[in-house]
Amino acid sequence: MPLDQIEDEIEMTFLDHLEELRWHLIRSLAAIMVFAVAAFFAKTLVFHTILLGPSRVDFWTYEMLCKLSDILKSEALCIDELPFIIQSRKMTGQFSMHVTSSFVIGIICAFPYAFWEIWRFIKPGLYPRERKAARGATFFVSLLFILGVVFGYFIVTPISINFLSNYQLDPTILNEFDIISYISTVITLVLACGILFQLPIVVYFLTKAGLITPQILRTYRRHAIIVILILGAMLTPPDPFSQILIAIPLLGLYQVSIYISARVIKKEATTEIQKVDE
Repeated sequence: MPLDQIEDEIEMTFLDHLEELRWHLIRSLAAIMVFAVAAFFAKTLVFHTILLGPSRVDFWTYEMLCKLSDILKSEALCIDELPFIIQSRKMTGQFSMHVTSSFVIGIICAFPYAFWEIWRFIKPGLYPRERKAARGATFFVSLLFILGVVFGYFIVTPISINFLSNYQLDPTILNEFDIISYISTVITLVLACGILFQLPIVVYFLTKAGLITPQILRTYRRHAIIVILILGAMLTPPDPFSQILIAIPLLGLYQVSIYISARVIKKEATTEIQKVDE
């Protein structure tokens, strides 16, 4: 076959892949826009109930913490006041945050479908063994992302808002937060937790690639605990209950990652033994 014909076929194959990827991305973006438009028109639900919920003391998390305080006979956990107000200091502030937050909510809601679309494009290029190892990837990635978003919204965000609103350099300084600053903080915390909860998936694939082992994770577990406790101290008020409240799930994720890494190593060792026996 002439060289120019071979190059044309390779180019056509490459262009076909680009075209396929383009349609996967278009469908993903379309799903995001559908949810974003729905969120834009559901202004009361999105802003008053969801985004501004953690700024009020009647938020579910604050009520549960007060109930837990009553059970423990301690006022340390009860949050009955948030000393700040939210303002809009720019003429376009409320509208721009309305558009931005609607788009972010669209990303969160459409994430499982968008990831499935991208996975459909990647999956045919994997070897059968790799496809088998990654079976259920869409389900587990989506599940962990949703759990992270829920954890970020109901735990990290209200605790952080309480800490930041009560932090004062001087009693004469009033906390008057701009709507852009407030919404950006909520969105950042929620999305960060959604990404953070992907740790077990990342560890799984890094173990499959031979880059980490459960021994490495166990060796650096003490370092990880210190980092997690420091993170908990930074995100929570200065009391041990709140720090433990945020540290426990993160420690649990790290421990689950060790277990997953060990299972991968054990399964691969068993497979190698079976091949030798054959």
